[in-house]
Amino acid sequence: MTRPPAEPSQGTAHAPASGRGKFGAGRAGIAAVVASALCFGAMAIMARVAYASGADTTTLLALRFSIAAVVMFAVAGSTGVTWPRGRTLAILVAMGAIGYAGQAFSFFTALTLAPAGLVALLLYLHPALVAILSALLRHETLSRRKLVALAVALAGMVLTVLPTLADAARAAHPGIVRGVAFGVAAAAIYAGYIVVGARVGRRTAPLPMAAVVIGSAAVLFVAVAATTGPRWPATTAGWLAVLGIALVSTVAAITLFFAGLERIGPTQASTLSTIEPLFTVLLAAVLLGETIAPLQMAGGALILGAVLLLARAPLRR
Repeated sequence: MTRPPAEPSQGTAHAPASGRGKFGAGRAGIAAVVASALCFGAMAIMARVAYASGADTTTLLALRFSIAAVVMFAVAGSTGVTWPRGRTLAILVAMGAIGYAGQAFSFFTALTLAPAGLVALLLYLHPALVAILSALLRHETLSRRKLVALAVALAGMVLTVLPTLADAARAAHPGIVRGVAFGVAAAAIYAGYIVVGARVGRRTAPLPMAAVVIGSAAVLFVAVAATTGPRWPATTAGWLAVLGIALVSTVAAITLFFAGLERIGPTQASTLSTIEPLFTVLLAAVLLGETIAPLQMAGGALILGAVLLLARAPLRR
């Protein structure tokens, strides 16, 4: 899950609605967020297909962000949005070239070393890390609910990581320990990215914000791929996977999430988004034949339980 951040306390102002209209908007919002989560959840599986066709992480991300940036800028430009300038633009560029790029590189590198389902579950440590960073940097109060959620998330991480240290897991996936480290790093970088982006999001509309962030990441990865030499997908399936990652798991996923966010608000949207790693685990089992140890599933359940607790925690400053 790599959505441009939305400030948790923000909502979208709506005209009063009642009856069938309000119910219909709510259903449409729920459908949009669920569809977004499914699009994001499929990304890890398509990445595995792209890797199997010969692509490397840098080339894959260069293609992903370049294709997505072209579409996002075209869509944003056609709607007549106001583009960020000055200090806000500089922050967004840094968020893309450092935060979003760092998170994506860590996440996609983890996918080359550890099972896709495990990596997806580890990424969902980020809400707990956001709560910690918000308390340290933004002086938000850690309520009792948040403290319980942090403890639950920590216990879940321990249960998720412990089986990777066993000989059997390391034999099946020789790089699994490094994969877990990259997975946790992806969650940590994403948490920092969200905390920074929450402030910028108050001054910038979501669509131009997403376009600038994605475009900045694209410039970085294209430059690195050009310097080190790209490794292109060698099969049709590999190229289709790249297009799927760019158009389905990036453009469509982000667009659907913002559409749902506008209709149902951040709390319900973030709660519904927890189906994303579950969908990844299911797809990995069906399409890739991956299995996750029962202890890791229990740990993943605790991590997602912590996300639900945090999603329903009131914001206190």
